Amino acid sequence: MSKLARAADTSDTLRPRDFDRLAAYIYNECGIRLPPAKITMIEGRLRRRVRAHGLSSLSDYCGWLFQDAHMEGEREHLLNAVTTNKTDFFREPKHFDYLTGSVLPRLRDEGVRRIRVWSAACSTGAEPYTLAMLLDAFAQDKGGPDYGILATDLDSEVLKTARRGVYPAAMLDPVPASLRNRYVMRSSDPARSEMRIVPMLRSAIGFGQLNLMDERYPVGDPMDIIFCRNVLIYFDKPTQEKVVRRLTECLRPGGLIFLGHSESIAGMNLSLRPVANTVFERV
Repeated sequence: MSKLARAADTSDTLRPRDFDRLAAYIYNECGIRLPPAKITMIEGRLRRRVRAHGLSSLSDYCGWLFQDAHMEGEREHLLNAVTTNKTDFFREPKHFDYLTGSVLPRLRDEGVRRIRVWSAACSTGAEPYTLAMLLDAFAQDKGGPDYGILATDLDSEVLKTARRGVYPAAMLDPVPASLRNRYVMRSSDPARSEMRIVPMLRSAIGFGQLNLMDERYPVGDPMDIIFCRNVLIYFDKPTQEKVVRRLTECLRPGGLIFLGHSESIAGMNLSLRPVANTVFERV
């Protein structure tokens, strides 16, 4: 693309009425709030969709999007474009300290033989793979319960990355060396600074697409542990409460839900009690 074309491309902007229409649609579909302060970010992400369809402007794209049945085929691409996928291995590590220091020993001592864990906004997979490393190590080294992990996300593109389990080597830096040596393979090509999660661990996780705005979450038997961290911050308060209530319905009594450290359920009418910092037990 020429410098002139690039300049014309980045000067293209969303009209307020188009942004409002997009924001309303996205809120209704996935609960994400898009305040006007996000308009520049959304413009940058949607320009890729403008080019993908051979259209000339964001205005043309919005007009095309809400015309005929175009939204049906474009919906997944649109939602993928607007979702934020910040993730790291061992993010908010105190949660994992609590899991391995308190939760897993208690379950082992209670004679629990198998637990179900759900990473409800797994992004590119760092969270469920972190969980899998810890659960597997505890099961093998300390006689802990066997485990199964479900990992879901709205974004179909990040799920492809998660299933592959291949990451830039630097992304694995937060993983303790003992776990990295055990559960991560380095690329055989020295020129490729990549690492891959071992097949055994990848096979322990079931990845699937799920929209937290759905009325029901078809996740099967009740979960023992749910991680849904740093997702509620994108929702308004009524939506937050609906989501946490539906998540709670997927927990067994006594099961735990982990939220992000900046998230709160204060003022919500839920069957949960706090047991640690942003960790709650179903009562």
